[in-house]
Amino acid sequence: MNAPVPPSLSGPSLASPSLAGPSLAGEAPGLSLGRRPRLGALITPALAARLWRAAALLPAALFLAVVLSPPLNHDVAAVLNFTQRWIAGERLYSELIDVNPPLIFVLNLIPGYLAEWTPLDGVSALLLCLVSLAGLCWWLVARMARDMPLGPVERAALGALVPLVLLMPGYDFGQREVLMGTAAIPYAVLAARRMQGLPTGRRMTFGVAVLAALGFALKPHFLGVPLLVEAAVLLRAGVAGGWPRVVPALKDPVPWTMAGIWVLYLASIPVFFPDFFGHVLPLVWDYYVDLGGLSAFSALLTPNMGVATLALLLVSAACLVRRGGPLVLALWAAMAGAFIAAWVQHKGWTYHVAPTFMLGGLTGGLMAARWLDGALPAARARRAAPALSALLAAALCLGMVRGGEAPFRELEFENAKGGRLTAWLKEHAWNERLLILTPDIWPIYPALNYAHSQSTLRFMNLWLLQGVNGRCPESGERYREPWEMSRAEFFVYRTVAEDFAAAPPSAVLVTRHVGIPWCGKEFDFIEYFSRHPLFAEAFQHYRQQGEIEGYKLYVRED
Repeated sequence: MNAPVPPSLSGPSLASPSLAGPSLAGEAPGLSLGRRPRLGALITPALAARLWRAAALLPAALFLAVVLSPPLNHDVAAVLNFTQRWIAGERLYSELIDVNPPLIFVLNLIPGYLAEWTPLDGVSALLLCLVSLAGLCWWLVARMARDMPLGPVERAALGALVPLVLLMPGYDFGQREVLMGTAAIPYAVLAARRMQGLPTGRRMTFGVAVLAALGFALKPHFLGVPLLVEAAVLLRAGVAGGWPRVVPALKDPVPWTMAGIWVLYLASIPVFFPDFFGHVLPLVWDYYVDLGGLSAFSALLTPNMGVATLALLLVSAACLVRRGGPLVLALWAAMAGAFIAAWVQHKGWTYHVAPTFMLGGLTGGLMAARWLDGALPAARARRAAPALSALLAAALCLGMVRGGEAPFRELEFENAKGGRLTAWLKEHAWNERLLILTPDIWPIYPALNYAHSQSTLRFMNLWLLQGVNGRCPESGERYREPWEMSRAEFFVYRTVAEDFAAAPPSAVLVTRHVGIPWCGKEFDFIEYFSRHPLFAEAFQHYRQQGEIEGYKLYVRED
């Protein structure tokens, strides 16, 4: 006979309500003992919004990794290299001759001296400055947008798209056009505030105006951007209140501040850089402007200009059909000005159209966001704004990823022509002086930058020799005799030989692909310059070390 179990030892059954009830004291609804909480119960609306905001910045993070990876853009690297030679003591526009106006070299003094005074090399210092500039412009836009009347989706899209468009030029990051497009974005936001009559602090207004003025002063073509944006400001004032609103707009300090900076800059060039107007500009006008150029109509048919034209037409049609507001109007005007700046250069290169895509991508994204703000109920638009901004950023990112450009150029760099030449120069000409005989900028730059090497040529490349030999000599000989040469050609012929003999570099790098028309036989740079006795005598002390990707390297024996 079994003994009875004491009541104190007989616990409740598994079916007891005390254990099988829906929840314990203090337990969150929907959670029960022995069950894992559902993911949806853990992700609160606030956490979901933060996750979507982080996702919206992922495309910008992708392009940040791209712009920090090699290769540095060839023109950007060449300007940096010239600036470092300027810092080392060579005189700009007399010993360092280039087509760029001086402002870009002056701005490159910042990373140049940063590389001189810190452990950073030139490329790292420049990238630090460029990313800092992009961050500054992002911050300026965020500050000015705080009290602007924007819808929730539009505000979220602005926060996600601005860092993306600042970085999405990829390989062209740091080009003068990209710098202009970067400065144009906070300037357009300030223009929108001026259209709306919103008060902006003096320091903010002055800072944005100075930044924009410097960006637009990099090339004379860029002045079309502020011209159209200021016209949009006056047009908006006239439509909103007629002539009484236009008069105060004409007195706005922003355009006059920019104009004052441009006048001072123009006046400073003959004072500090007299050789630019007296020596370089005539060469640019005679030989560089039409070098590889196209007609106005042919330029529109190039792939890059063709896509930019289509983008401008689509954005313009959308702006004309729907009211986009002051911010969209200012960005649209800036986009049109950037397109004109690209068109008048008659080249159709990727970096020429980069600001058109930057400003156009931001304009189109904000227009889509405004449409969503109007199509959705207010409460739903607020809840969905972070997710919708992430989708807009992803769409723009996918639109900019294309074959041959970011990120494919960066992923393939080491095995491509530029990476192989870089590795070769690092091995055989690290931290050396080289005479570079080629009309190429890429891949000579940034290979020289990564090898810490310096060119001894007074030009970035032999574009001038290419320009003066666009037609075969009338004598029927392959090369002109010195007395037959133009002043420009004789200048190159003489200075290359004299500089080479006076301070022989450690190596000579020469290309087989000269880009000069065939006239009985191929143009050979060594043969051409060896007709000068100084060059011929000095070159006897060099032997060919090897050849890679069509470039021959001659190393000095003694």
